[in-house]
Order: sequence, then C-alpha cells, then structure tokens
Amino acid sequence: MRVFITGGAGFIGSHLCERLVSDGHLVTAIDNFSTGRALNLAKLAYSDNFTLVEGSILDSSILNPLIQDADYVFHLAAAVGVFNIVKNPLASLLTNIRGTENVLEAAFETKTPVFLASSSEVYGKNISDSLKETDNRILGTPVTLRWSYSEAKAIDESLAYFYFLEEGLQSRIVRFFNTVGPRQLGNYGMVVPRFVNSALKGETLSVYGSGEQIRCFCHVNDAVKGLLLVMDSDKAVGEVFNIGNNQQISIMELAKKVIEITSSKSTIEKI
Repeated sequence: MRVFITGGAGFIGSHLCERLVSDGHLVTAIDNFSTGRALNLAKLAYSDNFTLVEGSILDSSILNPLIQDADYVFHLAAAVGVFNIVKNPLASLLTNIRGTENVLEAAFETKTPVFLASSSEVYGKNISDSLKETDNRILGTPVTLRWSYSEAKAIDESLAYFYFLEEGLQSRIVRFFNTVGPRQLGNYGMVVPRFVNSALKGETLSVYGSGEQIRCFCHVNDAVKGLLLVMDSDKAVGEVFNIGNNQQISIMELAKKVIEITSSKSTIEKI
C-alpha cells in the first residue's frame, strides 16, 4: 500500500516507517522536526520506497495532497511530553486538536482509512489497577496545564470516532502506555531516557514524589507490532485499543535498575 504517516520522524513514527518499508509498503512521512529528527530515519535515507516531507499538519496545502495520494493514514504527529505541554500549552493544544481536524477532514474527502495514535493520558487520574478502554476519565481542573494534553487527545478520539459513526470513515484508535526504546529523548519528560542519560553522566537521578508510583513500560518494537495488528484487522474499525506491557515497576525501582545496568555511581534524589 501507499502509506502516509504524520510525525514519521518521531520516536514511534520512525520505527513504524522502518517496519512498513521492510514489509514492502511505499511510505511517505511528514514531520516539522519540533520533537522528531531526520536522523531517526537515517536507515531509510536511500530507500526508493520512502519519502520524507518537512512540513506541519497545520498546513493543509502540504497535508491534503499527501493524504490524497495515500491508501492508509497513520496520524502520529502531536505535541508530546509533559515538559513540552507545560512550557507551550497553547501551541500544543492547537497542534493536537486542529492538526487532527485537518487530517480527518482530508481523509474523509478521499475516504482514506485513518489510524489515530492516542495516549493513556486520556484516563487522567484514574488509579485503577488495570484500565480497560471503556473506563472513566478522571481529570483535574481545565486551567491546570498538566491536563490539556489529556483533553486534546480525548477530543481527537471523539473526532475520529464520530467521523466513523456519522460519516462512515474507517478509523482505528490506539492508546499508548509508556512506550520506550531507541531514539526516545528525555528532553520532554520521558523518564527512561532521562534516567539513562543522567546515569551515564554520573549525575543525580531525580524521582518525583515518593517514587512508589507504578508504570508499565512497553518496548517500541512491541508497540509497532500492536499497531500493525490493529491496522490489518477489519474488526478494529471504529474501536479503541490500549497498547502497553503488563510488567509493572515503581519509578524508584526503575531508577535503581538503570543505575545497576549502567554501572553508574549516580545517586537518587526525591523531589
């Protein structure tokens, strides 16, 4: 197929590009390099089956022709990371909502199936031991910057779902849970690369709160396998899927494990 990927130079997007090209698809990716990097796609630089376009999903004049030429759209582009959202709340909100509107509107015009990448952040402060796709969202006040990403991704999901429900557009939605692996940067708050970077430099690892908070980290290769399973299934149309790992670890234990694996002399500081 001719596959179009927004955010293709990002952490997950670049791994998806590589996998789809290796599977024989013709892949075109767009990225504005705000958090993605062209270096992430170095392995595909000389591939005849891959094209990288520099541009924004907010620019319909660039976006629409690319979607018109595609058989399938993966929408991964977004303003991501807690640090990034808090630092640039308005720009992040507009990118995450208006950008998705642009993708869905263009895809609807050509009836091109859309795959929407969402996030476990939509569940907010829900502290259930396990979360199923229909569980309630529990959020703080809208004027707390922390929740603007959750709100934006929830609106994105609703837009994609209603395009399916009312207009018949084939949409599939996944919520990522703490995806980690090569090419992920710690600049925007992602904890594993932040810990590893500090440990390799012998710097203090900063743990927020008690460190007893639990997370499940999913390797990016496993996440991409999940994406392809959803992509290939007709039963997935109009549905939402959580994609993550069932092995849990506390943030404090994670910090200790990183120090152990890197043989670092770093210490841990609670902040």
